[in-house]
Amino acid sequence: MDRRDILRLGAVAGAAGALTLGPVSFAGAEGRAGGQGGSDGPEGPDGPADESRTVSGHLPTGAPDFVYVPVEVPPGVREIAVSYTYDKPPVPEGTNGNACDIGIFDQRGTELGGAGFRGWSGGARTEFFLRADAATPGYLPGPIRPGTWHIALGPYTVAPQGLRYEITVTLRYGASGETPKPVYPPQRAKGRGRAWYRGDNHLHSIHSDGKRTPAEIAALARAAGLDFLTTTEHNTTSAHGAWEGLWGDDLLILTGEEITTRNGHVVAMGTDPGVFLDWRYRARDNAFGKYARAVRRAGGLVVPAHPHATCIGCNWKFGLNEADAVEVWNGPYTPDDEVTLAEWDNTLVAHAQGRGAWLPAVGHSDAHRDPDVVGLPQTVVLADDLSRQSILAGIRAGRVWIAESARVGLSFSVTGERGAHAGIGERLRVGGASRVTARLEVTGAPGCTVSFVTDQGTRYTAPLPSSGSGTLSWQTTPDNAAYIRAEVRHPATTRALPGPMAAMTNPVFLGGE
Repeated sequence: MDRRDILRLGAVAGAAGALTLGPVSFAGAEGRAGGQGGSDGPEGPDGPADESRTVSGHLPTGAPDFVYVPVEVPPGVREIAVSYTYDKPPVPEGTNGNACDIGIFDQRGTELGGAGFRGWSGGARTEFFLRADAATPGYLPGPIRPGTWHIALGPYTVAPQGLRYEITVTLRYGASGETPKPVYPPQRAKGRGRAWYRGDNHLHSIHSDGKRTPAEIAALARAAGLDFLTTTEHNTTSAHGAWEGLWGDDLLILTGEEITTRNGHVVAMGTDPGVFLDWRYRARDNAFGKYARAVRRAGGLVVPAHPHATCIGCNWKFGLNEADAVEVWNGPYTPDDEVTLAEWDNTLVAHAQGRGAWLPAVGHSDAHRDPDVVGLPQTVVLADDLSRQSILAGIRAGRVWIAESARVGLSFSVTGERGAHAGIGERLRVGGASRVTARLEVTGAPGCTVSFVTDQGTRYTAPLPSSGSGTLSWQTTPDNAAYIRAEVRHPATTRALPGPMAAMTNPVFLGGE
């Protein structure tokens, strides 16, 4: 079926955000009797054991974000399989070519935030299947119930020539298997009591666009000296039940999702296992607050990811009012992290002026495949124990510093003249003219330079000893510094930019006696 005319009419009519095409129908059990139904599959006792249908179409430039292809699924189907292709014509330099994502919703519908979601692979796969007892990574196993399912196409970018696609849907008939009950990670590991715990909360596996298995990621996390990690696949929860046997007393595994909208990505960190969070909206829809609240209802934190990344759709456009923390460092430190750091520092100034809450800074690897390094960087959290609740509470409170690896150690505090003391994420409540001393102890950072940063900018800088270990102090007053935070940097590698980060802290706020 060629649906070009239908889609063209829908686009001209100004379909907002999504377009649903005409349905794809199958003969079902009645039509299959005696070998009817146009199947290419082998014969069963009641006719063909499977049926296939192929649909094609053309998406113009400016197509809606999502194009839904309804599939009428009859009774008796044990498996649905989908494959698709689309053309990639040459385009002028500087022009976006074709990129089209895919996923599927079951008979419960495509309502935003609804129960119908059954899987998403974005552009990582050209085919997938679902049945009761198994599914392609990225998709959720479960019964194939009769009704109207929807294949979701996501034309991420469309070339000037448009995008031609072809979808083949195959239904396989037979008795449905049993759906295994997912085994989710425990909420607590042994830990060391109240301590600093290292984690990486932004990771991808074969369940979205990564190339590593959960087992490979768990092994790399242990090798990186991590105490916890969070699985955060793009727009799917299929990996939540894929970590059985991979956790232990030494490794806590949290569940989450990277919600990948067209106007930025957000890590839903530490959400309840199995809870799906929708991504099908833009900043102009003024809907982010609703979905941020859904993350919190699921027990998680809202963390905008790589806010100034240069990939299409990665730049964060929703503002920070609904965030619980912000990912200021994503993977190897780059100029876009520097921009994010500067923007985040401005929010600290705003908070010091009484304009809203402050956002803790976190850092994660966003590792997908070799040679991406799990734990570069890592978020180091002061938590009461190694549990989901305590880790998230520590991040929410800002008791966090960030390191490029477990080789880097750090201790940072600010002390008043009379012995009052505050650590990372805390406030030292002393008078405005009182002298305070910031003290930073660093290990494992050879060749690096330490800086103390306030709302006035970088106020003190000194090199570490050649060993990479040392203790530095600096004095100021709350009248001259609303907060103090520390940075440990490598030598500069890019002209007019400071050196890449080796470690950094969240602030200690001053004043408010």
